[in-house]
Amino acid sequence: QVQLVESGGALVQVGGSLRLSCAASGSIFSINTMGWYRQAPGKQRELVAFITSNGWTNYAESVKGRFTISRDNTKNALYLHMNSLKPEDTAVYYCNKYPEHFASWGQGTQVTVSS
Repeated sequence: QVQLVESGGALVQVGGSLRLSCAASGSIFSINTMGWYRQAPGKQRELVAFITSNGWTNYAESVKGRFTISRDNTKNALYLHMNSLKPEDTAVYYCNKYPEHFASWGQGTQVTVSS
């Protein structure tokens, strides 16, 4: 059973930056495509970005050019660098496998962008 622990969320002002981290247990992390997802209040969870095992990345249009996803397979870690944050980026951010999820999700990390 893979365990996912997200961290790094905070309250920031518009235009600010954050780096989110995801720590994953288990040796299968390095072979999987991993993604960052987010869920805003009253909305469905959506994919923000994903990264393949060899580093190919893809982003939602809403974050393209502002967010960067990366991974360190030696540490079973996934990262999301977020720049030029907007109020609409406010959400709980989660990491998980993409496209098929691991059965359990982490607790997520709250990002709040205030204007």
